[in-house]
Amino acid sequence: MAVGAAGLLYALLPSSLVVGPRYVVPAVEAALLVALVVTNPVRLVRETRWSRWAAMALAVVMVVTNLVSLGLLVGEASRESTPGSSLLVAALQVWATNVVGFALLYWELDRGGPVSRRERPRSQLPAADFRFSQDEDDDTVDEVSRGSSRHAGWVPVFVDYLYVSLTNSSAFSPTDTMPLTSRAKVLMGTEASAALLTSLVVVARAVGGLAGGSGG
Repeated sequence: MAVGAAGLLYALLPSSLVVGPRYVVPAVEAALLVALVVTNPVRLVRETRWSRWAAMALAVVMVVTNLVSLGLLVGEASRESTPGSSLLVAALQVWATNVVGFALLYWELDRGGPVSRRERPRSQLPAADFRFSQDEDDDTVDEVSRGSSRHAGWVPVFVDYLYVSLTNSSAFSPTDTMPLTSRAKVLMGTEASAALLTSLVVVARAVGGLAGGSGG
């Protein structure tokens, strides 16, 4: 659902923010997604080297193409001829796609990916890229500690990474989930910077519109 939403948002971007034919990127994303669904039609229990790379490629394609659209958005914002309403809608589309794309990257990277987190014993998981609150609340009150990683075997699912991505894009910094590895810090820094730049584009255009209106 997240990939479909991101692909639709990209397909609906103004032509000036799309590189090449409009439906090439959504088609590539759809092809990779179909291949992954065929591998795991119901639950994420199987993983091969190619399916792992396909999943990573899907997230990377989404993030990189959206960053390119962000660069084009900055260029469009500098043109007074661009309508403010269409610029605002495009900025929201870019911001939302940014959230979904980085959530997928976090989901695929942390602790070896979703199949690894589901199938491997905790002692065999690769080192964590993110520290969630459930990973450290085992010594709190009973009703909280019962859901912790140590007591309940809790592991993060996609919604958890989507929340991390959403809060990082909203606050421009980590909130309750901390990056532990260099790659996680680089990704979260890139996402926050992209979200901040998107917000600045909207604010700058809004201020320019107000100044123009006052001058008129």
